[in-house]
Amino acid sequence: MKKIVLVFVFLATLFCFSQDEAFQRGNALYNQEKYQEAIDSYMSILDQGKESVSLYYNLGNAHYKLNNVGPSIFYFEKALELKPNDEDVKNNLGFAQKATIDAIDEIPEGFVSRIMNNFTNMFSFDRWAWISVLCVLLFVVLFITYYSAQASSKKRFFFVISMVLLLFGLFSILFAFKQYNFVVNNQYAIVFAKETEIKSAPNLRSEEVFMLHEGTKVKVTETVNDWKKIKLADGKIGWIPASDIKEL
Repeated sequence: MKKIVLVFVFLATLFCFSQDEAFQRGNALYNQEKYQEAIDSYMSILDQGKESVSLYYNLGNAHYKLNNVGPSIFYFEKALELKPNDEDVKNNLGFAQKATIDAIDEIPEGFVSRIMNNFTNMFSFDRWAWISVLCVLLFVVLFITYYSAQASSKKRFFFVISMVLLLFGLFSILFAFKQYNFVVNNQYAIVFAKETEIKSAPNLRSEEVFMLHEGTKVKVTETVNDWKKIKLADGKIGWIPASDIKEL
């Protein structure tokens, strides 16, 4: 049994080392301006089912250097899914978005909705879930301490802090569910085709309603065979070939 455990630890260590080696090799290639080779090295890590903010961020930068607007925006968006408020990622995403052709005016959201969404997007839904678990555990510990304390001042202090933690834990659960529902019910994609016709129905014979170009972010609302129904930030809707976009 001991030998099996040692073999498992050795293989796990070797696996992590190979991933770190591929990441460092990608960084070295990027610094040598061998951007496509750097992308290949980073992709070898993704092919193993591993992801991280740094990995997506570096992929976005490498694609941007090659003027691959669609993939660049795609990987910056993937990085923001893991860390919504990363300033470096948001800044570079902004640069990549300036290279897109389509100018789409977003429908403005209300003040309360914007504040709520900004606060919710501080963390991913799994991070909010862990915060809620930690708050509940601390609440239990402090409430037990409150119950066993003798001095009234200490009892009052522990009671107030435990209630604050409980309240924050409940709000964290609410934000976790809100973030999870947003991810589940709002499937977005990036246009990878240089130029694509958006149709009024999911077939080539239907009327063209507008054109889109590489790098534009769309919301996917429906799938029919090899077509995706999309909605833009300005409210326009239409059908696009599934091969022309890549879902986040």
